[in-house]
Amino acid sequence: MSKIYVVGIGPGACEQMTIRAVKVLERCDVIVGYTVYVDLIREHFAGKEFLTTPMTREVQRCEMAFAEATKGKTVAMICSGDAGVYGMSGLMLEIGAAYPQIEVEVVSGVTAATAGAAVLGAPLNHDFAVISLSDLLTPWETIERRLLCAAAADFAVVLYNPSSKKRQDYLKKACDLMLRYKSSETICGIVSHIGRDGEDMQLYTLEELRDIPVDMFTTVFIGNSRTKVMNGKMVTPRGYQI
Repeated sequence: MSKIYVVGIGPGACEQMTIRAVKVLERCDVIVGYTVYVDLIREHFAGKEFLTTPMTREVQRCEMAFAEATKGKTVAMICSGDAGVYGMSGLMLEIGAAYPQIEVEVVSGVTAATAGAAVLGAPLNHDFAVISLSDLLTPWETIERRLLCAAAADFAVVLYNPSSKKRQDYLKKACDLMLRYKSSETICGIVSHIGRDGEDMQLYTLEELRDIPVDMFTTVFIGNSRTKVMNGKMVTPRGYQI
């Protein structure tokens, strides 16, 4: 049976990939992915056949992977971070229903929430929610409802896709929604270019965060009511008695 692996390659640098992901990519014939992600790993897997598509061509990318697999090749569809967290695993399994002769296996990776949390310290050491601010596939009304519910429940919150050229004020909108339930002094952090050249982190209050410019290479962390700064690190206590 032909096989496609859907592989999470982590936040960027090759050393942040899992050992299993590396071994899978080494034994694949073809690696398919978004152009930017393929460029991150191309030099480490010389001799492989690479197929790419630009952003918004996700369905076409999946179909390319299945087309190669039908030729008897072992294929990897790569995703940034984890393949199942805003990745391609769901779409690959949906499209794969039409290809019962091809096995699809998901290989997990390190998502920006956990990789970025390590840079900041320990902001996700208790219950947390992950919400994307991109309304390309999800109506803003749904995103707004999720933000309000997460804030009301006092979750620490990770925001993916906080801004873009068309959504420059979305982080401010999200902060304003969360300020309905969270204190303006809630500790927050941002990490940009996680696992790549230029990685950087900054800490803010929620009130300060609403006016901070961010982009699609930034992941935002909003603490819960117990989150604090300790020795320059963002820490959400688990509740242990010290």
